[in-house]
Amino acid sequence: MSDKLTRENIEKALGLLDGFLRDMGADPAHLVVCGGSSLIVLNLVSRTTRDVDVMALWGEGGELLCSKPLPPAVAQAGERVAEVLNLDGYWLNAGPADQIKTGFPDGMASRLHPVKYGSHLTVSFIDRFDLIHFKVCAATDNGPGRHADDLLALKPTTEEMIAAAKWAVTQDVSEGFRFVLKDMLRRLGYEQASDAV
Repeated sequence: MSDKLTRENIEKALGLLDGFLRDMGADPAHLVVCGGSSLIVLNLVSRTTRDVDVMALWGEGGELLCSKPLPPAVAQAGERVAEVLNLDGYWLNAGPADQIKTGFPDGMASRLHPVKYGSHLTVSFIDRFDLIHFKVCAATDNGPGRHADDLLALKPTTEEMIAAAKWAVTQDVSEGFRFVLKDMLRRLGYEQASDAV
């Protein structure tokens, strides 16, 4: 299998992850996934991705918990999936876990889209509204490219973009970030959002 994950490959990998967790006798896992995998699985954008970005874990009390490091059983099962499907060893990636330190968009947990892959794995995918927020930050930080393309593909309304831009400046309070953000919004055709921050 290619390291370019399609929806079919993502679903297959997550199904195998569930099976390995079950076979290991591990506790069930509930992952909160953002990025390209959410865009693809929710049919919001037609593209591939290199990995499944685990932003958080869903706690038993309904709270979002830090996913870094991944629970040992999940990491071990993920390595087995990589071997079976010939994926990159980092296909299951907890890199976005640091977001929990600066916070999520208000109400994000209530908008998640949970999918059960079996008895031992549930994956909650980030909603389109929240993906717009994260993509605004990523596109500001990284310039033109995939993040900006994804953002445009999500076709945010002016109101959605204003909400995302106002949230973005709480994530990086520097004047440099605000300047780049305002410029990016103007270049993408969202002058009202640019003026709002």
